[in-house]
Amino acid sequence: MLLHIDSSADPVADSVSRRLTRRFVTAWRAVHDGTAVCRHRDLAADPVPPLTAAYTALGRRVEREGLVPPEKVPALLDGPAERREWELTLPLIEELRSAHTVLLGVPMYNFSVPAALKAWIDRVTFPGAFTDPDTGQSVLRATRVVLVMARGGAYGPGTPRASFDFQTPYLKAYFGNLGVAPERLHVVAAELTRADVLPHLAGLEERAARSLDRARAQVTALAAAE
Repeated sequence: MLLHIDSSADPVADSVSRRLTRRFVTAWRAVHDGTAVCRHRDLAADPVPPLTAAYTALGRRVEREGLVPPEKVPALLDGPAERREWELTLPLIEELRSAHTVLLGVPMYNFSVPAALKAWIDRVTFPGAFTDPDTGQSVLRATRVVLVMARGGAYGPGTPRASFDFQTPYLKAYFGNLGVAPERLHVVAAELTRADVLPHLAGLEERAARSLDRARAQVTALAAAE
């Protein structure tokens, strides 16, 4: 299964990350001849609710029990508020656990990820949800993650603002901590996506076009690979 997640607040017409993830999905469907499942979650259109005290109380109780697989969490619920939190959380966990490939469209907002994506990360990262209780290994170690990022300016290695990129290291650290193998984590970044409208980026339009062309080629190639 392909789990396709978009987090841009913009519609497709105005969103580079959405257009790139759409390109990936189109190429992926062609390779799989329409036989595989693609689940799309739009975090802007259908936001994940922020955590509440009931979520954190349940999480701490699960942590005290050790490695508790998701199917055993209901036995630890205490009251309707915790049940509601678990009902919001479990579908997200199941989607991520079931995915062979996770495709994330991530625009850079204020040097990091959109709040909508952070809300998904906070909720889906439930204690023990991605650990095999028998082996202690991550159930996501073979999952492929494709991070498709769009940045209005230039933040790549060697650029003056490279140190301002908290988007790439954060997402790499997050999925690495979940147990995704380094060789299964792929990063695609289109830079200078606002060169056509921001005065201080004037003159960089050609560089922006080359970056976008590279990103298009990369997502197409990754869609065809396993």
